[in-house]
Amino acid sequence: MVNPSESPDDAGGHPIAFGTSGWRGIREVEFTAERVRCAVRAVAGWLSESAVDGEVVIAHDTRPGGAEYAADAARILAARGFGARVARGAVPTPAAVHAMRSRGAAAAMVFTASHNPPEFAGMKVFGADGGILDVAACRRIEALSAEPASRRADASEVARTAGADIASIEVIAPYLAHLLAGIDRDALRSSDLRVVYDAMHAAGAGVLDRALRESGVEVRTLRAEPDANFGGAAPDPTEAHLGLLRDAVRDQPGRLLAIATDGDADRFAVVSAGGHCLQATDALALLFDHLAATGRIERGIAISLATGSLVERVAAAHGLHVERHPIGFKYLSRTLESGRVDAAGEESGGFALARFGRDKDGILAGLLFAEMLAAGGPSLEERMTALRERYGTSVCGRLATPCDEAARAALAALSAAPPERLDGARVERVTFADGLHLALEDGFLMLRRSGTESLLRVYAEAADPERLQRRLEVGRALLAE
Repeated sequence: MVNPSESPDDAGGHPIAFGTSGWRGIREVEFTAERVRCAVRAVAGWLSESAVDGEVVIAHDTRPGGAEYAADAARILAARGFGARVARGAVPTPAAVHAMRSRGAAAAMVFTASHNPPEFAGMKVFGADGGILDVAACRRIEALSAEPASRRADASEVARTAGADIASIEVIAPYLAHLLAGIDRDALRSSDLRVVYDAMHAAGAGVLDRALRESGVEVRTLRAEPDANFGGAAPDPTEAHLGLLRDAVRDQPGRLLAIATDGDADRFAVVSAGGHCLQATDALALLFDHLAATGRIERGIAISLATGSLVERVAAAHGLHVERHPIGFKYLSRTLESGRVDAAGEESGGFALARFGRDKDGILAGLLFAEMLAAGGPSLEERMTALRERYGTSVCGRLATPCDEAARAALAALSAAPPERLDGARVERVTFADGLHLALEDGFLMLRRSGTESLLRVYAEAADPERLQRRLEVGRALLAE
């Protein structure tokens, strides 16, 4: 616990710092009520410097303390002249962002630690364009949070917030109406599709399943009730955390979709009827193929450096422009805003379609997968098999290692002198846009420091599962040298 007499940037020896997607830390250690107030004051200062005024939409997920953080933020922002609007109850991040854009608000602030383990809390800040803040804005907010004016409350702050203009707003119904207006609901209503949805005790519960039921789809929801401990694991829809969903659909008859969303429902994962988790690259390839075939992607797509090449091959077959960017959806959001592409996706289950929004949205992804399967034709497994037969197979994966001094030194040494061959393959291209990315003849190896946790991550793509595992271990070994 941080001593209240300490300045907020003394907690755990760490200043308030925004990573790949917002600021996160251990609740009541790094992420305390006073440090939250400090960060909110800094956001208010940044908005004022940017000559931005108007409403700020504030929301929170199902983690402990979210409602209190949101209430404090609303009072602070209102005292500084911003019309604070707090979403009712725990809501998905995409719903809060939609509320911001539909209301013409100046910003949105969501208290969520997304897919991180239960002991974490966090805060995401979105600009009026609908994307999470860019690096320059984050660095300025960090700098403001370190200044004395942000590290202490104004003496009259409590008095000035007593009658502040703070109101709650409903965000779920307008958000779902927006999504469902762009989905083929006739196909959903007339199909025999069944959906099993794993909400992972998180903010997507009662949102994706509600949208599907209102569209006439039979839905079974798993882990719908809020749980501060998320059942004892991180609300991260990866294979290791989806055993319940995999068991629920394994060998079930009929047309079936199994899907999960993460802690704030901006990421998604899909499980086949055989109980196998689709790689994020495969899921994105299926989505982009469906959207291009139905005329909803015409210009191009943006993907992260760690996304597998199957997505590129599918895009090329549809004549679509492809851009690759560093890991972090903020880079993809900026590309969507530019108008050069219509959709974006990343290796960790993030997906966005510009006509709906510019940040990732797991609820939207779930609805689009349901639409795709409801239209009839091949099953999910048959679609994936056909896609691989047309465009080839690639297998992607990642692992994490501790970000200690030795590992950081090893990464620096590799970056200074990259290898010419790796895992028996020639290194065709080396890029440093986000860590070290080695493009190989049959895939890639990427090494980078995590933007949300004290870890180094190893990403790889290979032609088959055996080579993928070997390549990941090669990456781990390189960081251990």
